[in-house]
Formats: sequence, structure tokens, C-alpha cells
Amino acid sequence: MSPTLILGIIAAYFCVLILISFLTSKKGESTDSFFLANRASPWYVVAFGMIGTSLSGVTFISVPGMVATAQFSYLQFILGNMAGYFVVALVLMPLYYRLNLVSIYSYLEQRFGYWSYKTGAAYFLLARTLGSAFRLFLVAGVLQLAVFDSLGVPFEVSVIITIALIWVYTFRGGMKTIIWTDTFQTLAMLVCVGISIIMIKDALNFDFNGMVTAISESKYSKVFFLDDFKDAKYFLKQFVSGAFISIVMVGLDQDMMQKNLSCKNLKEAQKNMFSFTAIILLVNILFLCLGALLYLYADAKGITLPAKGDMVFPELALKYFTPLAGITFILGITAITYASADSALTALTTSFCVDFLDFKNRPEAQRVRLKNWVHVGFSALMAVVIIIFKLVNDESVVQAVFKVAGFTYGPLLGLYAFGMFNTRAVRDNLVPVVCLLAPLLTFILNANSKEWFWGYEFGFEVLLLNGFLTFIGLWAISSKEPVLVNDTETA
Repeated sequence: MSPTLILGIIAAYFCVLILISFLTSKKGESTDSFFLANRASPWYVVAFGMIGTSLSGVTFISVPGMVATAQFSYLQFILGNMAGYFVVALVLMPLYYRLNLVSIYSYLEQRFGYWSYKTGAAYFLLARTLGSAFRLFLVAGVLQLAVFDSLGVPFEVSVIITIALIWVYTFRGGMKTIIWTDTFQTLAMLVCVGISIIMIKDALNFDFNGMVTAISESKYSKVFFLDDFKDAKYFLKQFVSGAFISIVMVGLDQDMMQKNLSCKNLKEAQKNMFSFTAIILLVNILFLCLGALLYLYADAKGITLPAKGDMVFPELALKYFTPLAGITFILGITAITYASADSALTALTTSFCVDFLDFKNRPEAQRVRLKNWVHVGFSALMAVVIIIFKLVNDESVVQAVFKVAGFTYGPLLGLYAFGMFNTRAVRDNLVPVVCLLAPLLTFILNANSKEWFWGYEFGFEVLLLNGFLTFIGLWAISSKEPVLVNDTETA
């Protein structure tokens, strides 16, 4: 495919997003509309749009690319995710709706105090900035390979273009726009995955039953790993880690919860979460099947694949498949990546404005002006982080994203678990110290686990260790004096 054709496709796609932005937002709308869409989002639209937000380009490229080495073991992690989503819907969401929160981290101020609140919000800003930058790094690299290298455009310039396109269609409407753009992008992504699977099936001369049989009988289809507890693919480690990662990356994440809080009430938000839980399982099965088909296709055609799994799908789609398949791939990765990145940018803006700029005590005109500057600032920061990540990354992006999640979301897990499951008071001014020491100790234990723990290697469960150490640290600086959350106070 020519770079000009790909650029034309991307340009047309973004014209659609910008059109949606103008149709769903009005000039001069309040910051309440930007942050929570006036709490009027239909639950079924939110549920469908959240699929694209939660998956991102990591799923589109890295999950199929992992199949060669990890087989279908990732499904164990997804099953754990589903258990975690039920905890979010039945435990965390009722709390957030009862307290009428805009930023979910203001709960920490009511429960512990000022420094706990700021620490929790700061960890979200760090976690989401890094996580979203890693995801955008992936699609920026693909676009660089498909378009910009042949045009002589440096990676740094293509990154700036990528971020600028997000800003163009999110700066005015915020969450009100994103609810609908994410729905469109999720649909586009699912259509592209389906077309990709059908094209590979036809290229291998499979009918539907033959395709299912080939996948199930291939060496890639093993799901459950129950033999070696030390193995990072061991079922219990994957399942438990998946459950807790979904709790923190959805239930304790302003980005994902902001969409839930934009629903009309708790009942509708819970409908959203339960629907989302069922759909996310089916979608991830599709991606794993796509991965198996990619490797079966390469084996059948005698194609030598890149050593790095993240590049397998791009390599085949852009160099070996038909032009239509290449177009489908570009649209799919663009849709899924921007569905994740646009809402992250809005959530980062919301958290910084509400948690650090005291928006509830500012006049609306000043809020709008500050919100716009913060939105620009986080766009620039994300571009810088992507460029830095390109210089230091040496592993699969999906592994990098969850590794970062383990270190940055761990303190949030410890804070919320401590706050919700006992009534002890903490010395608020020492909470930041605890939340810095816990990730540091986790890093040391993780780096030396094979030597210290008889060959044991931490996988995604590094999050649990981090959260546990945070919980123990909070207990050490606490007293028996009970603390009650004021149910009537708002953020």
C-alpha cells in the first residue's frame, strides 16, 4: 500500500471523529459537561464504547503477537479480569455514586486526609500518563513503519501528529464527545478484526469449521497452565493478578470510572459494567484466535516473522496480505488506539483540574480557561513520554504496560483496600512516604525474586505485592480511632 493511500484513510477517519465531536458538543458548554457529560450518558452506549477504551492498540497487536510464546494463557488473565469487574460493579461503584464524586480520589480525602488524597491522585496521573503513552507508542511505531519512514518523516514528528489529532476532537466536548467517538471506534475495531479473521481464513482455504478445528488443534491453543507454580503462565497467578489488575485499572482508575459516573444512576452504571464484562471475554477470544491464525498463515506460506511479537501482525498485514487487509489493519489499530488514548487525555485533564486546581471553588470562566491549558499540557507531556519510551523499551508493550501498572497502581490498591475494610485512622502526613517505599520494596523483591525465592518469578502479581506492602505500611502508621466517611459530602 502506498503511504499516500494510508494517509488518506487516516485523514478520512479523523474527519468522521471531528464531525462526531461537533455534533455532540456545543461551544461554551460547562466543565461539568466536559468532565461527566452532565451525567446523562446511555448505559448501553457507555458499555460498548468502553470495549475500545479498555483494549487499546496493545490488544490489537501485542495479544495476537504473544500467542507464539504464551499460547492462549492470556485468557486465564481475562477470566480474572471478569471477576474483578464484578467487584467494581458491586463494591466500588455504589461508593462513588453515594458520595456523588467527580474525581474518585476525593474519597481518599474524606477517609484519610489531604496528603492521602493528593498521593492517590498523583499515582493515577503517573500511571495513566505512562500507560497511555505506551499504548500510543505502539500505534505511532506502526504508522511510522507504514507511512512516515517512506516519506522521511522522523518518529518524533509522527508522534506529535498523533497527539495533535486526539486533541483536535476532544478539546471542546470532553467526556460528552468521547462517549460517542469511542462507540464509533469500538465498532470500527471489531469490524476490522472480523474482516482480518475472514481474510486469513479464506487465504488458508478454510471453511468456518475448518478454521475452528485448525486453531483448536494447533500448538497455540492451550489455555490453562496448572503444572508449574513458578511459571509466569500458571493459572492461579494469572487469574488472581487479572482480578486485581481489573479492579485497579477500572475501579480505581479515573479514566474508566469517569465513563461509568457519566451514567444517569448507579443501576444503569452497573448494567454497563455487567454487559461490558460479557463482551470483553468474547472480544479477547477473537484476538487470540486472530493470533493463532497469523502464525498458522506464516507457517503455511513459509514466511519468516519478526522476532518481536508486537511486529507480527503489522508485518503480515502491510507486506503479505491483500491491500484491503492492509487498509483494514490500519483502520483497526487506529480505531482501538485512539479509543483508549482520547478518554485517557480527558481523564488526566479532569483529575488534575479537580484534584490539584481546586475547581469546585473557582468561577466557571476560570475553570474553562484552566481546563483548556491543562488539556494542552497533558497532550505535550504524553508526546514527550512516548519519545522517551522509544529510546528505552526492550520488551513487548503489553508486558511493559502491565509491569508499570503493578508499580503505579499498587499504592492505590493498598489505599482503597485499607480505607474500605477497616475504620482505623492513619497519620495522613506519612501516607506519601508509605506509598513511595512500597513500590521501591516491590521493585527490589521483583528484581531478586529468582535468587531469593527458589527460582520464583513475579508476573502480573507484582501488583498484589505492592498493594500488600502499602496496606502493611498504612497499618503501621494507623491507630484504632475510627474514621467515618461523610456520605453527604461531595467532591
